[in-house]
Amino acid sequence: MEAINWIIIGVLFVIAFVGLVYPIIPSVLFIAAGFVLYGFLFSFEPFSWLFWSIQILFVILLFTADYAANLIGVKKYGGSKAGIWGSTIGLLVGPFVIPVLGILIGPFLGAVIAEVAVHRKNLKEAAKIGFGSVVGFVSSVVTKGIIQAIMIIYFFFVVL
Repeated sequence: MEAINWIIIGVLFVIAFVGLVYPIIPSVLFIAAGFVLYGFLFSFEPFSWLFWSIQILFVILLFTADYAANLIGVKKYGGSKAGIWGSTIGLLVGPFVIPVLGILIGPFLGAVIAEVAVHRKNLKEAAKIGFGSVVGFVSSVVTKGIIQAIMIIYFFFVVL
């Protein structure tokens, strides 16, 4: 039975990493669910106030990294708030419209369409901004993946 409990916790952590490329999945909630499930199935004893404080700081860092990477990616390539919003909408819609590749094409097209529609930018400049949104998304995925890995490694350090 203990092995099944660990498998369920592991599946929650894996789903959290899937959420890196499918932003509709709330990664941090799956990580937290793994921690809480461990507490219910085994014990909450290893989780001190320090553990929860550090994990909360990592959660804040995750949200900050996600927003900042998209903002920096779009702004660095000359985009506006419209480009950021378009990129975000494309990021959420893209994977459903074009499975697999939609995760990269969605933010690109969203930023391009928003910049052309709202600010009347030419296609070349809008494409540059769209590229910036993809760079921001990819850097966000890498950063969040590292933070999530640290959260999970710290969890195992505490409980094992």
